Amino acid sequence: MSKARRTFSVEQKLQIIQEAEQIGETQALRKHNLSYSVFLRWKNQFNHGGASSLQPQYRKVDPELKAVQEENARLKKIIGNQALELEFKTELLKKNEAYERKLKGS
Repeated sequence: MSKARRTFSVEQKLQIIQEAEQIGETQALRKHNLSYSVFLRWKNQFNHGGASSLQPQYRKVDPELKAVQEENARLKKIIGNQALELEFKTELLKKNEAYERKLKGS
């Protein structure tokens, strides 16, 4: 059985970091049921970039941008199919013209 993923606000992360400095890392991590690796990542982020670096690192995708990208991909596929169809018809016309010339020449 897997645990649900917990999320922490910037304020909660800062509080845990400060608490670890005051009462010790081991006690603070046990109190909050937090792994040392997660705590260390937060602490390093805070030390290198301040409180703003504790913001979630994932990138939200704008729904409008995603819709435009999907439409763009769909249109490119349509254009590709039309280009292939046009190329096929052109080759067919060339063969047909060559065949007709051959018949007139005989």
